[in-house]
Amino acid sequence: MNKPDRPLPDLLALVGHTAGGKTTLAAYLAQRLNGEVISADSRQVYRGMDIGTGKDLADYQIGEVSVKYHLINVTDAGEKYSLFDFKRDFHQAYNDIRQRGRVPILCGGTGLYTEAILKGYSLAEAPVDAEFRKSLEDRSDLELVELLESLAPLHNQSDTTNRDRLIRAIEVAGSNRENPGEVYQPINSMVFCLTYEAEIRRQRITERLTERLKNGMIEEVQNLLRKVKAEDLIYYGLEYKYLTQYCIGEISYDQMFNSLNTAIHQFAKRQMTWFRGMERRGIPITWIPGELSLEEKVEFVISRLEIGA
Repeated sequence: MNKPDRPLPDLLALVGHTAGGKTTLAAYLAQRLNGEVISADSRQVYRGMDIGTGKDLADYQIGEVSVKYHLINVTDAGEKYSLFDFKRDFHQAYNDIRQRGRVPILCGGTGLYTEAILKGYSLAEAPVDAEFRKSLEDRSDLELVELLESLAPLHNQSDTTNRDRLIRAIEVAGSNRENPGEVYQPINSMVFCLTYEAEIRRQRITERLTERLKNGMIEEVQNLLRKVKAEDLIYYGLEYKYLTQYCIGEISYDQMFNSLNTAIHQFAKRQMTWFRGMERRGIPITWIPGELSLEEKVEFVISRLEIGA
């Protein structure tokens, strides 16, 4: 590790849209800075959901060095993993890394997870309430959205596009209002975001989708369907929604590919909208030009951290 001219921030965060190369860059930065990576991805926590979530675990092996990572493969596919769960597990990993004198690097594309850490959101555990859920059965989706907005700021727009997610979000918001959770202070951090021109972003996304379909993503979903209900996989969205529909015969291959490709492009745009919004909400972000080579990106970050030779 190079000796810093000034103390490193307590947390280095690397964000960006899907297919942007965050994992590779985070791993190389961890190698240079004596760090470990904490994943901020809402789906990489699930075992067996590997290709579709882009875990890219091989990226953590750099020559003879195995970069340590956290919050990947921590629960089974089919289970629900909440923002509360993430914050609890993040702070456990973060404290462990810091106590061992290493540098925590938060890396992922789930903007809500990252912002919750950087701003120290207070959240309480929200158990499933069957009676409360039953009371919502007759309400329309629009009425549920209005209820959610009355309880808490709408941090995640995707909560409004799926009824199960919507009801769970209401449940969590209501629980947090009645029982505020443990208060965490904002962490002294420095945030970097990979950014590409729109056409390059679209090209990267389509190329990666094509590669993953060739490399076993369909078989991954078929294997998951032997253990997880179709509706539970569809709940996870994107790859698992459209591939499940294809595997159970609801749509053709071409329909699956075209719909999924479009959905990922739209998702990437929403991710970048979130990160730009984070900056407007008071979180400074250093933008990394995507056209730089991997080596140049590493040096770009190192120079901004003022690491001397």
